[in-house]
Amino acid sequence: MVEQNCVFLDADDKDQNGYHQLIYSGKQLAAYARILPPGKCYGEVAIGRVVTAPAFRGKGLGRKVMELAIQSCREIFGDTPIRIGAQFYTLKFYYSLGFVQDGAVYDEDGIEHVQMLLQPR
Repeated sequence: MVEQNCVFLDADDKDQNGYHQLIYSGKQLAAYARILPPGKCYGEVAIGRVVTAPAFRGKGLGRKVMELAIQSCREIFGDTPIRIGAQFYTLKFYYSLGFVQDGAVYDEDGIEHVQMLLQPR
């Protein structure tokens, strides 16, 4: 018999203040992004915690979840700037979505990051 446990983790105590963009394949969560209102993480609306499940990587779901998250930000908060804290190695991906670097490289949990900003349309 296999037991399954579900543990809810909220490492920064912000999940309950956010919106959660989810992409499913059948009943399996394939990709996710968290949207936070202005003032909860940065002064601007924020997208973070972007992840694609390993079984679904390489299928364009990272781009799809980000496009949906950007669209959701616009629908919920209007045409306002969106800020992210991107892992440094993902800069090219976020540039392709219209984000620009907005600050120096910094260390977060041993991983190089940089803040990026997407201006209103």
